[in-house]
Amino acid sequence: MSIPFLDLQAINQRQADALKAAFARVLESGWYILGKEVQQFEADFAQYCGSQHAIGVSNGLDALHLILRGYGIGAGDEVIVPSNTYIATWLAVTYAGATPVPVEPVEATYNLDPARIEAAITPRTRAIMAVHLYGQPADMDPILAIAAKHGLKVIEDAAQAHGAYYKGRRVGTLGDAAGFSFYPGKNLGALGDAGAVTTNDPVLAEQVRVLLNYGSRTKYVNEVQGYNCRLDELQAALLGAKLNLLDADNARRRAIAARYLAGLQGLPLQLPSVPEGMEPVWHLFVVRHAQRNQLQARLQAAGVGTVIHYPTPPHLQPAYAELSIARGQLPIAERIHEEVLSLPMGPHLSDADVDAVIAAVRAAL
Repeated sequence: MSIPFLDLQAINQRQADALKAAFARVLESGWYILGKEVQQFEADFAQYCGSQHAIGVSNGLDALHLILRGYGIGAGDEVIVPSNTYIATWLAVTYAGATPVPVEPVEATYNLDPARIEAAITPRTRAIMAVHLYGQPADMDPILAIAAKHGLKVIEDAAQAHGAYYKGRRVGTLGDAAGFSFYPGKNLGALGDAGAVTTNDPVLAEQVRVLLNYGSRTKYVNEVQGYNCRLDELQAALLGAKLNLLDADNARRRAIAARYLAGLQGLPLQLPSVPEGMEPVWHLFVVRHAQRNQLQARLQAAGVGTVIHYPTPPHLQPAYAELSIARGQLPIAERIHEEVLSLPMGPHLSDADVDAVIAAVRAAL
């Protein structure tokens, strides 16, 4: 038996004809930067999310960075971030010149704990960046209430949550703005790097459009010191073709998650917890075990691929030694990172594949 953690070839091969047609359309157009394909994808993705604006950008990190820059957040400012997240969330804050201030998660959901946020707010705090980790929405209503009380922006890191719902509303429309990643392994993945900003704020949308294109609205007229963070025509065309399957793929992910949850009951394994009102899209199916490394080794020996998302929390990375956050200061994040293991997940998996993974986990424990 061999079940890889992720099989992008199998996922993309299902739409090979549509993807080849999109490539041919761009090739034949002779227009490869900021053209009709980007405009069409932006319109389609905005409609999908239910936002007034979607702006294509080069990747998810740039999406978050441009939001912060668009709101004038920079040197001397602080942004509240989850302690338990991929480092890109923190890097966006650092890119903007601001300081990330980590707050611990709710251990059952892995997402930012609203009850811990106010203690981290200072006069320098400008925004709260909430991550919808593993495809499950953060608990946004209390976060939004805290932000309103203190006059803060709320930015969603929706890099793993395309199509997820929070109390009947799509992620990407819950805060002031959201950053999406279309990295190839995401639920909506490009064939390279890509990302998007969604917002209902027309002023921010215009700021992001200027910043992503060298600070320019008109060619050779540079209003501000901008960046080259453009979504290219080819990736926009490919994403447009793949967007049509996103809801069906997310439904399949939910079915796989339900099968895992039923089949893994009763084991000495912490399974994902979904609070009422949440409709995750299961970008990852993450379990926890005290002897995670041994479990991973046994599964590998049985032919089941797994990945650790993520082995080291941001505050313990050499990149953030400057913050001087010692081991033990963020114990929930540290414990999570020592125990999590992601099982195979994707719309290409058959029921037989999922059952084989379940059997291998049961045998390994």
